[in-house]
Amino acid sequence: MRSIWKGAISFGLVTIPVKLYSATEQKDVSFHQVRRSDGSRIRYKRVAQADGEEVPYGEIAKGYELANGETVVLTDDDFADLPLTTSRAIDVLQFVPLEQVDPIFFEKTYYIEPDKAGTKPYVLLRDALEESGKVALVKVALRNRESLATLRVREGVFVLETMLWPDEIRKPDFGFLDEDVEVRPQELAMAGSLIETLSGDFDPSDYKDSYREALQEVIEAKIAGHEVKQPEQAQPTSGTVVDLMAALRASVEAAKAGRSGGAEAAKPAKATGKAAGVRKTAAKGPAAKSSPKTASKAAKAGKKDAPKKTSARKSA
Repeated sequence: MRSIWKGAISFGLVTIPVKLYSATEQKDVSFHQVRRSDGSRIRYKRVAQADGEEVPYGEIAKGYELANGETVVLTDDDFADLPLTTSRAIDVLQFVPLEQVDPIFFEKTYYIEPDKAGTKPYVLLRDALEESGKVALVKVALRNRESLATLRVREGVFVLETMLWPDEIRKPDFGFLDEDVEVRPQELAMAGSLIETLSGDFDPSDYKDSYREALQEVIEAKIAGHEVKQPEQAQPTSGTVVDLMAALRASVEAAKAGRSGGAEAAKPAKATGKAAGVRKTAAKGPAAKSSPKTASKAAKAGKKDAPKKTSARKSA
């Protein structure tokens, strides 16, 4: 890997010289724009809108457009004079529990390697931070942009994750959040059962980019001059939910079948506690016969299982 930034971690009066590396990379299939008839590359030129003349890269500056249409031109010297006090420092501000940092703030991840002279203080801070169970909240400037970031330990290495500023996070202002949505106890129990059935430990090796693999096969087949066979596609389901309980129940059964190879799905479902009551209630039709005593119990159960109106915003 090649370092993209050199600076230091500033921790109190301790300075740790470090290098920064990109921790992630996009594994995507890249394409060029070409002419369909012969595959000739399409090139673009930078031209000025005023006269159509091509502009050399060295003459290109940044322009900020005003509301009246005029443009303020900023040069590299203008950016150099900005007060980026953390331009070569990862300045530790405080230490916070990781669970208090909403993942929506995270932007990009970097690895941090110590310079030879900074190995001991690097390891000291790393071990102390790992024992604390917290992450360091820091401020850093990368590519002329100052960001908040977190500093944590992963596989013995400091990981820097730059963050968005609070005013860069959009508020989820959607109309349905103010609506009263009816959620039945049976539906909630069944949804909980589906979550439980699909629960497990996260193992990233269980997942892969199927689209990228299929695209690569198409390219390789083109190179070899073979006919490309399209894989069978699952038929899309309708977006309209006709019977939510039926859809949830079918989802639970399908999830169980997928995990046990169908053996578990073939067994009759055993319901216990509230779930058993839910299934019994659902199985009874409106015309079912019952004794007065049974009818009294059913009436009480009906009150208990009646749909509840809840605010979507409160539930969120």
